[in-house]
Amino acid sequence: METSLELDVLIFPDEVRVASPVDLLEWELETASQLSRPSVRLFVALYPYNPAAMSPNYDTAAEELPFVPGQIIKVIGDKDSDGFYHGESGGLSGYVPSNMVAEIPVDDDYLKHLLMQQGFLPVDHTGMSLTPDNTSDAGSIPDVAIVRRMVALFDYDPWESSPNVDSDAELGFRSGDIIYVLGDMDQDGFYYGDLCGRRGLVPSNFLQPLPWD
Repeated sequence: METSLELDVLIFPDEVRVASPVDLLEWELETASQLSRPSVRLFVALYPYNPAAMSPNYDTAAEELPFVPGQIIKVIGDKDSDGFYHGESGGLSGYVPSNMVAEIPVDDDYLKHLLMQQGFLPVDHTGMSLTPDNTSDAGSIPDVAIVRRMVALFDYDPWESSPNVDSDAELGFRSGDIIYVLGDMDQDGFYYGDLCGRRGLVPSNFLQPLPWD
């Protein structure tokens, strides 16, 4: 008579081994912790904010986060009854007024990491109509806060093909590369893009939008 024995196996960085009861308990606790952890959302500041001079809450202004336009703020959780989020940016943390920021609608963890590394959205806000976060409707989020994913249609070597004198600020790529574009196209027809951690200007006529799904 044959008997079968089912064993739990865990893959570790340096080996694969049969999981002990302690391993399984630690794995279950870590999984539960990740599931219960509030989702991280990214916002971009639309206006400058100095709590000491601008906060409506004089007694708690020291607990609020100062910021400048374009600054990216990491937010955990929902806004409170006073209309404030709790956010982090530039090594500081504090409360953030929701009517002075807009959410960046991105769910990709890698892209969130890139944006946090960047720290700012490199966009000129002059003359643009920006909508504060007064509603959760994604349609109210200004285009300046949207991150797009694009695919390169052709190879591009700035040293050979660039129409600009200062080609050092541009990003070279190959056909088929996936490029994350931050902000809107500038007056010269270039986006600011990220390709595997390399950042620079990319010509819009060499790219095609690529849906997230």
